[in-house]
Amino acid sequence: MITLEKNPQGELDVRVLVPIQRHELLIRLFKELPVSEHFIFINDHDPIPLYYEFRSIYGDVVGWEYLNKGGREWKVKVTRTEESKERQFTDISTLLDLRKIDKKDWKQVIFHRYGMMEENTTMELIAKEDPSEIHGIFVNKFEGKHTWIYKTKSPEEYVIHITKKDNSGLGDDGYSVVNTFDIRPFPPTERHEMFYKAFADIKPGEAFEFINDHDPKPLYYQMEAESKEPFKWEYIEKGPEDWKVRVIKVKE
Repeated sequence: MITLEKNPQGELDVRVLVPIQRHELLIRLFKELPVSEHFIFINDHDPIPLYYEFRSIYGDVVGWEYLNKGGREWKVKVTRTEESKERQFTDISTLLDLRKIDKKDWKQVIFHRYGMMEENTTMELIAKEDPSEIHGIFVNKFEGKHTWIYKTKSPEEYVIHITKKDNSGLGDDGYSVVNTFDIRPFPPTERHEMFYKAFADIKPGEAFEFINDHDPKPLYYQMEAESKEPFKWEYIEKGPEDWKVRVIKVKE
């Protein structure tokens, strides 16, 4: 179970955790939170998708107050306003109730959360209308890497299960993904340092994945020119907002 010590100000700085661990920790903390109690956490980007996930799971009992906005320090005070019965999961790993989410935020929230999902896990969407635009994006961006199944399809309710297929690259290629990180919140110079450190830290036969806000092709060309160790560069996701790349250190 993931734990994190509070800083001297009584705040949880979740920036030290990878994104999926941040969600797991904060969702559990809210579940355990007594009515009228709160916690404060610090993130490196706007955590609004988490707010919608809280509401989807626990209902309209989430007090959400920004204490600081912008840059690499977003500070939020989260309060449980009243008791509620959270949705119990069995065959899914997370739930997004689109009826509680502004339609203009659907793409950001769904794809942000999907990007953190582990392979072979399932997200459930609930909506009053068929999210056909979202479906089209999944087909274009993740063809062959996901399944989209309508569990319920009626005029007033659509329930969809989206499962991320296993895409670790294990098997014939013989490599394993040992690190995944998001470089979008950092300035360009730090992004390059993070990339090269990640490559230096892995062994032949291992890989890492990173997320960027534009095509990181210049990094590929720089690696191709400078690297003394063979590598493979694979696009997992190609824009328009998120670019995800897997870099494999090839065995000699």
